[in-house]
Amino acid sequence: MENKNSHSQAVDKQFGSQAQNYLTSAVHSQGADLQRLATLLRAYPDARVIDLGCGAGHASFIAATVVNKVIAYDLSAQMLEVVAKAAKEKGLNNIEVQQGVAESLPFADNSADVIISRYSAHHWHDVGQALREARRVLKPGGKIIMMDVASPGNLLLDIYLQTVEKLRDTSHVHNYAPGEWLSLFTEAGLQIEELTSGRLELEFSSWVTRMRTPEHFVVAIRELQKVMSEDVVQHFDIQPDGTFTVDLAMVVGSKR
Repeated sequence: MENKNSHSQAVDKQFGSQAQNYLTSAVHSQGADLQRLATLLRAYPDARVIDLGCGAGHASFIAATVVNKVIAYDLSAQMLEVVAKAAKEKGLNNIEVQQGVAESLPFADNSADVIISRYSAHHWHDVGQALREARRVLKPGGKIIMMDVASPGNLLLDIYLQTVEKLRDTSHVHNYAPGEWLSLFTEAGLQIEELTSGRLELEFSSWVTRMRTPEHFVVAIRELQKVMSEDVVQHFDIQPDGTFTVDLAMVVGSKR
């Protein structure tokens, strides 16, 4: 079984050199979920917010426009450099960067008002542990907002999703179905307040280019797409050029 340190190193290696690609990615810089996040956070103008697995910082940037303080937290030092530089260019002086893993947070108990995370949890070694850490760090009544690509829950559809994700990015761990998210929140002692879903089109060429996926893996994904059943083709709306559409989940919870 892969240990936590080697997985963390794999994630850092995969994403460090791609940091700039993620800053300019339309998939990451846009989306209805970012608009929804801004709407939710406007209710907490004085909040101290931690963005777990902040990546190139798009959720952090949105949060910083409506709350008092944002800590952009990520495993990759290179990602954090990109975030710090972009925040300065945007005039967002209320963003601080900090490095670390989601499963072991260097923050005091009851010290955050809101914890957010977008498109990161599918890389985490132990999501349950990360959520327990988030609960520890949240103030009583504090909010947690998780956004990620979701598994459809159906076994056949799930196999397609996890396989192409892993071929495209070997640091991928797992996309969770909405029902799995509900269980993970409950087991971590977090009260579920809202679960919403969406869809996201992934244009194939930019999707693999962003991660610099090796050509033999790109070929494997395209060959797999060609032999998948009609159920898979229809659900993911797989196009002739490989472009496909995935499910999204946004889970909002609070510390009991």
